[in-house]
Amino acid sequence: MRKGAISRDGVLKAIAEYDELGRDRFLSKYGYKPATGYLLLHEDRTYDSKAIAGVAHKFDQARVLRPDELIGGRSHAARWLAQLGFVIRSSRSPDWTRDEIILACDLAMANGWKRLEFDDPRVIQLSALLQTMPIHPEELRNELFRNPNGVARKTVDITSRHPDYRGKPTNGNALDVEVMNDFLARPAEMAEVAQRIRHGLTTGEFQDLPPEAEEEDDYSAPEGRLLIRRHKSRERDKGLRKRKIDAVLRQGRQLACEACGFDFEQVYGDRGSGYIECHHVVPLHEAGEGRTKLGDLALICANCHRMIHRRAPWPAPKELRSLVQSRQNARARIPSQHNAETDEAAAAPIAREGAGNHSRETGAAKRNDP
Repeated sequence: MRKGAISRDGVLKAIAEYDELGRDRFLSKYGYKPATGYLLLHEDRTYDSKAIAGVAHKFDQARVLRPDELIGGRSHAARWLAQLGFVIRSSRSPDWTRDEIILACDLAMANGWKRLEFDDPRVIQLSALLQTMPIHPEELRNELFRNPNGVARKTVDITSRHPDYRGKPTNGNALDVEVMNDFLARPAEMAEVAQRIRHGLTTGEFQDLPPEAEEEDDYSAPEGRLLIRRHKSRERDKGLRKRKIDAVLRQGRQLACEACGFDFEQVYGDRGSGYIECHHVVPLHEAGEGRTKLGDLALICANCHRMIHRRAPWPAPKELRSLVQSRQNARARIPSQHNAETDEAAAAPIAREGAGNHSRETGAAKRNDP
C-alpha cells in the first residue's frame, strides 16, 4: 500500500489520542513497540515518534501505517515530524566525544585515578559544564543527557582501565583508553588541554565559533574538536590573514609556502597574486584566549596545510619542509640509478660480443699455432 504525506494537524490528533489512551494502550492498539531511537517532544511531554507518525497517517490518508512500513530513525518517521516543526529528541544519550572524555579523564586524574560518585560536587559541576558543550545537536539530547549518574559512570569506565586497577574493567570503549593513555604519557600537557576546554565553555567562547564542517573529519588532534574549531577559526580570520600577508610583503619577502615553496602567483599569474593560506603554529594546548600575534602564523599552501592537520602530532612547517625535501632528494636519486642500470644493460651485449670475439680469436690462434 502507498504511504502518503502526513500533516501537523494529523500529528496533533495522534498526540491527543495518545494522551487519551495512555502510552501502553496506544502502542498496543496499533501494534507499535516503545521507541528505541527518537522521541517527539510536545508541550514538555515525550511521545514515541514512530507510533505517532504511523497513527497520524490515519487522519490524513485514512489508514494507519504498520510498524514495518516505517523506519523509526531520522531517515523517516522522525524526519517527517521534524519537517512539520515538531521537536525530536534521542531516546539514548549520544556517544562520548574526545572533548568530553578529556574533561572526565582530567577529573579522574585529579582524584588519583579513583572513581567518583554521582553526588560528588565535582561530578555535578562537570555534568553542568558538559551540557553546555556545543558538540551534540539538541535532537540528540534527552532528559538524561550527561547527568551526574552518567558522568560518574564514565569515571568508572576510565579508572577501571587504569594500569594499576586490579578489578575487572567495565565495558567502556577504546576512546576512553586512548585518552587516558594520553594523560598518562603527557599529564601536564593534557591537564592544560582540559583547562583550555573548560575555560572556553565557561566563558561561552566556543558557542560563538562557526558550526562544524564536514572537512573536520580529516583533522586529527588529541586535544579534541573544540580546540581544533577555535584553531581553524583563527586561521580563517580574513583580517588577521591580510595583516600577515601585508607584513610579509613589506619585508620584501615572497608569498611562498614555508613548507614546499609553492608560489600561487608564479603558477596562476594574476589570479594567484596575493593569495596564500595561514597556519597557526602555536600548539593547541598552549593557544589560549589571548590575541593571535602575526608571529604565530606561518604562510602555507592548501595542500601542505591539509597535510599538517591530517594526523597528530601536527608537524611545524619547517618539519614538513624537511619531509618534502627528503622526498624530493629521494626522487632525484631514482633517475640516476635508472640511468646507471640502463647504461649497464646496454653495455652487457657489447661486453658479451667482445667476449665472443675474444674467444673466437683465441680459438683461431690456437688452430694456427704450429
